[in-house]
Amino acid sequence: MVRTLYTAVSRGTESLIFNGAVPVSEYQRMRAPFQEGEFPFPVKYGYINVGLVEQGPDHLLGRRVFCLYPHQSHFVVSADSVTCLPDGLPAERAVLCANMETALNAVWDAKPMIGDRIAVVGAGIVGCLVAWLVSRLPGVEVELVDINNHREAVARHLGLTFRLPQQASGERDLVIHASASEQGLSTSLELAATEAVVVELSWYGDKAVSIPLGEAFHSRRLQIRSSQVGRIAAGQLARWNFSRRLQLAMSLLEEPKLDYLISGESNFAELPQVMHRLVNDGRDVLCHRIRYHQC
Repeated sequence: MVRTLYTAVSRGTESLIFNGAVPVSEYQRMRAPFQEGEFPFPVKYGYINVGLVEQGPDHLLGRRVFCLYPHQSHFVVSADSVTCLPDGLPAERAVLCANMETALNAVWDAKPMIGDRIAVVGAGIVGCLVAWLVSRLPGVEVELVDINNHREAVARHLGLTFRLPQQASGERDLVIHASASEQGLSTSLELAATEAVVVELSWYGDKAVSIPLGEAFHSRRLQIRSSQVGRIAAGQLARWNFSRRLQLAMSLLEEPKLDYLISGESNFAELPQVMHRLVNDGRDVLCHRIRYHQC
């Protein structure tokens, strides 16, 4: 039995679910591991839960753990469904685990090279984490691109260069798109150099998206590659499993500056009102943490 300390709202996915925008074809694939109910909304959904083991095997008792469990104050799961936090990772920051896994998998799919000129379009939580990860490669030049100039402060705190779309440098060797917008994907194609890859992280639910596959798309021989956290990147699949990937994500989160990606916090009792607000006005939201009174 786990007593929840914190959860977090995965705003992009949970907003689509809250609005009933999951396509019927994806009802089974989009199920959270411990979801209750069936799509469309209302369902009990979520996959970012950090808690304390109150009952269970001796090696877990009293340990802080991460679990892919919805927003709930207490829950019972099998022992192999939880992962202990490393000593260097505070519970408050561990709510970024799922986002870091998504970013890590995206970097594996993108296959950046030393010295690459890289643009990350979309400075949401996943875009910021992707940009921070690739910026640590030797010799790379990374720009974090977004229409919201308030994200410049976030980029600066993470040691990143921020650009509005009209200021962004072109001829990028690699472009990673995470804005979940049609215009953002078009911008990504504009920034890509000849034979570059655009990695698409955004999930649009049931929304149809138009992109300019005329213009110079073919003459520049561009590629669009999807990335999704539900499967381990093909290049790592023979050697990695979900447990090993999560352990790596946790170790990467031991960097204190990533606390800056927590843009707000609310009490669990306020979650219904918080979800309405995040869905309808989430322009400046990165990771919104939910605090449980007993912690």
